[in-house]
Amino acid sequence: MAVLSSRYEDMSLHVLPESCIANVLSFTCPRDACRLSMVCSLFKSAEESDVVWERFLPLDYQSIISKSDVSSMLLASASSKKHLYLMLCEKPLIIEGGKKSFSLEKKSGKRCYMLSARDLTIVWGDTPPYWRWNSDPSSRFGEVAELISVCWLEIRGKINATMLSPATLYTAYLVFRPTGGVYGLDYHPVEVRVGLVGSESGKRNVYLDSESGCKQQYHFVRRHTRIFNRGRIVGMPASEPARESDGHYPKKRGDGWLEIELGDFFCKEGEDGELEMSVQEVKSGNWKGGLIVEGIEIRPKEDT
Repeated sequence: MAVLSSRYEDMSLHVLPESCIANVLSFTCPRDACRLSMVCSLFKSAEESDVVWERFLPLDYQSIISKSDVSSMLLASASSKKHLYLMLCEKPLIIEGGKKSFSLEKKSGKRCYMLSARDLTIVWGDTPPYWRWNSDPSSRFGEVAELISVCWLEIRGKINATMLSPATLYTAYLVFRPTGGVYGLDYHPVEVRVGLVGSESGKRNVYLDSESGCKQQYHFVRRHTRIFNRGRIVGMPASEPARESDGHYPKKRGDGWLEIELGDFFCKEGEDGELEMSVQEVKSGNWKGGLIVEGIEIRPKEDT
């Protein structure tokens, strides 16, 4: 028994150098490394190592950070690689002259980007009667685009797939909010697409009016009364109530803005094409307005 006890002690993790434990943890993911740090003090100490968090940061993180006006301040304020990682998770970094933001998904370290309204192609975007450019204290960007009134709504954004994390399923979202007088978008869906430029991409219809989910739960029909034969509008429950969680209607974000799913894209290993996302409503001919567009965000698809 004494021999077995001695062998068991020799096999204890405590006989391994902390650097060895840190190296093992670096082959996990941020979420698992944090969970393992709660197992014992040895794991906790190793999990704090720069060796671990250097592996969780993107290989080109220094190049990405250098595209920000606050790169020097950010790197100087980071007391460790873990601290830098958490800062990139908690507050998006504005890069490329304010045109994009970069952040990391906290649980996985996957890259997330948002293209600002100025980084998008907006048809008639520089025509004041149709669109107006404003500052907004609730936005991460210096400018947002306010839709005044258009009959041709078309918004497109592009990003090179090499900027995204490989072997990752992404979802693109239009980030926006209504003004006090949104109109022309309640009963008319917009067509959205996500896919590589030059490839066949699936399209679908979504609603930008945040109240459409409620309105679509009723069919409005005209019934005639016998007296004077005047028409009366009656709301009848729809046979299939609208579901606001199915991705066809906007959802409120933690930052107060709304977002609508545009579609998914799986970024393969070695993917080097250009990813394009589009939002358009050009068929009805109706005038529409009353939205403020912050940008298009691309982030790893949420677990369901």
